[in-house]
Amino acid sequence: MGTLDGKVAIVSGSGRGIGREIALKLASEGAKVVVNDLDAEPAKETVAAIESAGGQAVTCVGSVTDTDFGERFVQTAVDNFGGLDIIVNNAGYTWDSVIQKMTDEQWDAILDVHLKAPFRILRAAQPVIAASVKNAKAAGEPIPCRKVVNISSLAGTGGNAGQANYSAAKAGVTGLTKALAKEWGRYNVTVNTVAFGLIKTRLTETPADGDGTIDVAGKEIKVGVNPNLLAAMEQMVPLGRGGTPAEAAGAVYLFCLPESDYVSAQTLVCGGGFSF
Repeated sequence: MGTLDGKVAIVSGSGRGIGREIALKLASEGAKVVVNDLDAEPAKETVAAIESAGGQAVTCVGSVTDTDFGERFVQTAVDNFGGLDIIVNNAGYTWDSVIQKMTDEQWDAILDVHLKAPFRILRAAQPVIAASVKNAKAAGEPIPCRKVVNISSLAGTGGNAGQANYSAAKAGVTGLTKALAKEWGRYNVTVNTVAFGLIKTRLTETPADGDGTIDVAGKEIKVGVNPNLLAAMEQMVPLGRGGTPAEAAGAVYLFCLPESDYVSAQTLVCGGGFSF
């Protein structure tokens, strides 16, 4: 028996990296998972990994910034698994510049993916959750505790040079979390944030040739941290290293457990002991 048996989860950006590990972790504990990625192949690979381990999952491919994505994401869970219990807003990327060189396009893109997209997903989920609660009350049944976990960053708690857009978006996630915890408490929904420190993913690790990019809707975005800077950053972490995606997923899982049913509106820093 898994701790999440019978639960239905949606995890944005779960074809790769931290999101993939979150999906695998939730599924390993019995949750049925809707896997999302911008590209079909990584999403299918995550679903295949879940199914090969005996779990259940389906894909919902597309950009979280599409205007209709929130409704489509939520409806995929309802259509395939009959409900919705866990929402993890994880999708995102960085597009850095010092403020005098940052374009409106950079600012808007990062605010859209990290803040507007979670807002739209949560807005789309409200009617489903409200209806389920209403039906449970009418039938005299207990109302299960549902979970929302929004992903932030130490850039959102303390700021980071060269990341005015990302820092602002992630700080906004904290505000969204606290507001929704107050709105959705009446539905027995907890809403929390996990703020990651240095987690070693494709967004932080620079290839040997020093030229790391990712493709976002046809646009090549430079990613990666200078290896020397990355080593210096790791030395600042009390645990002496960057975290793994699996460890990051573990922090998200804590907020999905029944043991955290009375914890809401909180920010958990997953940073190996380092924080601002």
